[in-house]
Parts: sequence; C-alpha cells; structure tokens
Amino acid sequence: MAPAQRLLVVEALFWLAFARLALVVVPFRVIAARLGALTPPDEARRLAMQDGADLEAAEAIGRAVRRAAANAPFRAVCLQQAIAAKAMLRRRGIRSALHFGMVTRLSDQARRPHAWLDLGQAKITGYPMRGEVVELACFV
Repeated sequence: MAPAQRLLVVEALFWLAFARLALVVVPFRVIAARLGALTPPDEARRLAMQDGADLEAAEAIGRAVRRAAANAPFRAVCLQQAIAAKAMLRRRGIRSALHFGMVTRLSDQARRPHAWLDLGQAKITGYPMRGEVVELACFV
C-alpha cells in the first residue's frame, strides 16, 4: 500500500473510533445536528454532486474507511463508517449525503437499519445494499 493510502486508512481508523465512542456517549440528536441539514433525498443527490477530482478523493476515502473497518479491533458498522467518511470528506471541503433507512433483507424479510454515504451517483460507504431500501432521513 502506498504511503498516502496508509495515511488515509489511519485517519479512517481514528474517525471510526471517534464515531463509535460518540455514538455510545453522546445523544444521537446532538450527533444528528452535526451531520448537516436534514434534506429530501432527491435534493440531497443534487446538492452533493461534485467534480471529478472530488469524486476521486471521495472514492479513495471510501476504500480507506472500508479497509479500516475490516481491520479495526472493534466492530465498525455502517453508521460508524458513514460518519467517519463524512467527517473525512468534510475536512477536505467535499459535500456528501448521509442517508438513514431500513433495508428489508430478501431472505428473511426482516427490516434492519442501515446508513450509507454518497456523492450524487458515487457510492462511498454502505454499498451494495441487498434488499428493498426505505430511506427515512438524509443529511447534507
């Protein structure tokens, strides 16, 4: 792995740990207030559109977050991954849309909460989603 990629993975691990701790200690309404403006999903996709350079950086951050989550000494679920990637993107001045919803798994039809992050059509974290998705909230 190149040094720049390693630094991104280390940064992602920091933000994953920060998100995990925050979700345990801080009330979610406080965290939600820092995620951005509550926005309708269609408008969120339009607001989070970026140019090519931003998309490359966002995709690199998504890969780093997924790699850090897979190797973290704790369980890093979709919400922590989305929060970590959003924080990393925000540090770089890149707008993103963090989505919350419910996914119905095809095999058992049970509904499970899920969080994912994207920039317009670019899928950063929380993909692929298997099953039917009902979006409940979106923050840009």
